[in-house]
Amino acid sequence: MEISMRNIHKAFGANQVLTGVNFELHNGEVHALMGENGAGKSTLMNILTGLHKMDQGSIMIDGKETSFSNPKVAEESGITFIHQELNIWPDMTVLENLFIGKERKNAFGFLKMQEMKTLAKEQFEKLSVSIPLDKEAGQCSVGQQQMIEIAKALLTDAKVIIMDEPTAALTEREIQKLFEVIAALKKEGVSIVYISHRMEEIFTICDRITVMRDGKTVDTKKIPETSFDEVVRKMVGRELTERYPERNPALGKTIFEVKNLSRSGVFENVDFSVKSGEIIGFSGLMGSGRTEIMRAIFGLDSLDSGEIWMDGNKVSIKKPHQAINLGIGFITEDRKDEGLILDFSITENMVLPSLKSFAPKGFMQEKSEREFVNMLIKRLTVKTETASTRVGSLSGGNQQKVVIAKWVGIAPKVLIMDEPTRGVDVGAKREIYELMNELTQRGVAIIMVSSELPEILGMSDRIYVVHEGKISGELKKEEATQERIMTLATGGQ
Repeated sequence: MEISMRNIHKAFGANQVLTGVNFELHNGEVHALMGENGAGKSTLMNILTGLHKMDQGSIMIDGKETSFSNPKVAEESGITFIHQELNIWPDMTVLENLFIGKERKNAFGFLKMQEMKTLAKEQFEKLSVSIPLDKEAGQCSVGQQQMIEIAKALLTDAKVIIMDEPTAALTEREIQKLFEVIAALKKEGVSIVYISHRMEEIFTICDRITVMRDGKTVDTKKIPETSFDEVVRKMVGRELTERYPERNPALGKTIFEVKNLSRSGVFENVDFSVKSGEIIGFSGLMGSGRTEIMRAIFGLDSLDSGEIWMDGNKVSIKKPHQAINLGIGFITEDRKDEGLILDFSITENMVLPSLKSFAPKGFMQEKSEREFVNMLIKRLTVKTETASTRVGSLSGGNQQKVVIAKWVGIAPKVLIMDEPTRGVDVGAKREIYELMNELTQRGVAIIMVSSELPEILGMSDRIYVVHEGKISGELKKEEATQERIMTLATGGQ
């Protein structure tokens, strides 16, 4: 399928999102679409698939001017969009999610369950995924949900698949398998629009790249004709120095420690500590128990046994409000369902954990609240017209900045950051890393869970590796390598 989008304009109210964007997709190519958060990448693809109507411009598909009335019509025509914010029905089974709206039925209208199960198993085998088909999708990890979405797209006879941050929640093994699937689809003539902030992936699997900035097309080039530095420069409009800022931590005393934490069937005998001013990284494969450990520490899930120590005192955390009162913040990996209230404004989300400080006598101090929110918006460079903007209308990366701002605002002693830069562009990542450095200079202890090994190596002072619910090793910064981490993550010594 050949697609040509010409001179595309789109505004939401007074906010001009796209201004004369051009984009072409050739048959059987993997085309990267890159740009900072808010550059207009997802909006452009939403126009292609009929979710939004363009204000001006034209779309040609196989030489014929085309306009889809909605995403379902686009899908029926062979164009599938796997969104960054996953379209999962949590209370339905994995099988029901895979075939929702596309159920296989016999002549009498009864579901052909065995046929659907066979097709689902075949797709999961291609992706090397093992997820029970009768499991509720809401009980699956974010990584598993991402693989369900990819399998769902592959079950359609798609000629074009748009993938928005498809590897954000996947393990290295799952990513490699996805790349194999993409290569196989390409050989069959399927075209892929690949939206990602992970530069290494773009240069590994893509044929061409289109860079967008501030709602405009900056350039389109073949991958061998460009470079990492050139793409970054075109994305952010400036030179970006080192990807990870230099760290010179002034470590204080041990501020937080856990001893023999266990939760039956999830993790056991977990011990670790973190000092004020220190960043410790948690690495491990998807499902290793990293996130589950953090959820239990914060009081979201229960513990069977173990001790938590804060400032040298043994503490009890059974609910999140107890953790917050102790000065612990938790940036969750699932910003959509757990990190934000999408229908609330930026202001309402940012002040949520700090409400008591703005209403000491039951009345909101609106001036202080406004100054506080505007300071955080400026410090984290959240792209928005106003602080009253609904969070659900922001780009994924700007939503992530609001989540981070929310917890930075409580002035935490300990900040747990689970996948802090997921779905965030290269310029914004640098801003988050600099903020992390700034926080540690003030004595904040940071516990960072990340699936990105370069991020773990680039920002951690020490690294804990988790394998099947146990700490399989601890590495100092100077002795850590990707190979050593992966060895420990897979059960090696």
